Amino acid sequence: MHLTLHLTGRCNLRCRYCYSAPHGGGDMSLETAKAAVALGMEVLRRERPGGSLGVIFFGGEPLLKRNLIAEVVRHCRSVEEQTGQLFHFKVTTNGLLLDEDFLTDPDTSEVFVALSHDGVRAAHDRHRVDAGGNGSFDRLEPVVELLLRHRPHAPVMMVVTPSTVRHFARGVRFLRKRGFRYLICSLDYGAEWRNGHIRELRRQYGTLATWYYRATRREEKFYFSPFEVKIGSHVRPGSCKAERCELGRRQISVAPNGRLYPCVQFVGDGSNTDYAIGHVETGIDETARERLYALNAAEKDTCSSCAIRDRCNHYCGCLNRQATGRIDHVSPTLCAHERTVMPVVDRLAERLYRRGNALFIQKHYNELFPLVSLVEDTVARRPAQATE
Repeated sequence: MHLTLHLTGRCNLRCRYCYSAPHGGGDMSLETAKAAVALGMEVLRRERPGGSLGVIFFGGEPLLKRNLIAEVVRHCRSVEEQTGQLFHFKVTTNGLLLDEDFLTDPDTSEVFVALSHDGVRAAHDRHRVDAGGNGSFDRLEPVVELLLRHRPHAPVMMVVTPSTVRHFARGVRFLRKRGFRYLICSLDYGAEWRNGHIRELRRQYGTLATWYYRATRREEKFYFSPFEVKIGSHVRPGSCKAERCELGRRQISVAPNGRLYPCVQFVGDGSNTDYAIGHVETGIDETARERLYALNAAEKDTCSSCAIRDRCNHYCGCLNRQATGRIDHVSPTLCAHERTVMPVVDRLAERLYRRGNALFIQKHYNELFPLVSLVEDTVARRPAQATE
């Protein structure tokens, strides 16, 4: 169970594809955050007893409220001592305010950091600009080095748009070379993707498949989405359904004003009531929650006869709404993407499997691989840490 706290609607960037542009919805108070945590614990005890409650700090730019982040962490640790309820924490940031103090302070040193970065300068500075229209690539260079020194497993999240798709493969290789091991890439589904853009996307995925194949044969350990997800959907049939977007079931977003939503993309300034599922002061509106879940979970008529429907992302109501305005209408771009990436990934996976590549087989057929890999990486880093 994850609780996403939208700490502020303010941001120090003006990313051109942002689905939650800076707004005047205000900042979250500590009291609202505490009420959200209490509600999250209540839902977790009722629906997933014994689990850890994930608290995700989101925005706007959440590091504009870094003091509030520290206060929430301290509050949760106090609750943990009193009740035994476990917590884990994550912040999604553009990185411009990330510094050594945040990464080492006792209150925030255990907060998992996910960085937004669009790869090479030409792609990153095309959309990730400040209020003056200036790109942020150069300002992030020292931040990347700092982050990976303290959080070597920090993920990087890239958004690919029609205007930057030609830089996609180069951007992924750039971020991998910078040291990121977890690369999570997705399309801007709200943009206008034309046939030429999709053809270029196919070429980029072909280039990335070659890169993935060679890196895996060199026994480089990394995670690259969407390739890993699509491979997993073949190795473990039904895994896409098991991990499907369950609006309001596994994740609840909390607006600065305390209103509850089933996904981060519905929050905005907290004034929208069409997709609201309650408030921290009054609890979850179970009728609204179930209605949105059922609408999203229902099989779409356009997908019922599709051969890859059990492996694709058509069930993501958030992405569908971003592109079509409705959670029950599948985005044509999403459909085109899934049909583009699936054959590329399947050919790649078959090639590695037939070669009996040990890393590939461990990565996708051994459920303990993530844990074993983490232990190996931790042990490998100890000699280097001892000499720092």
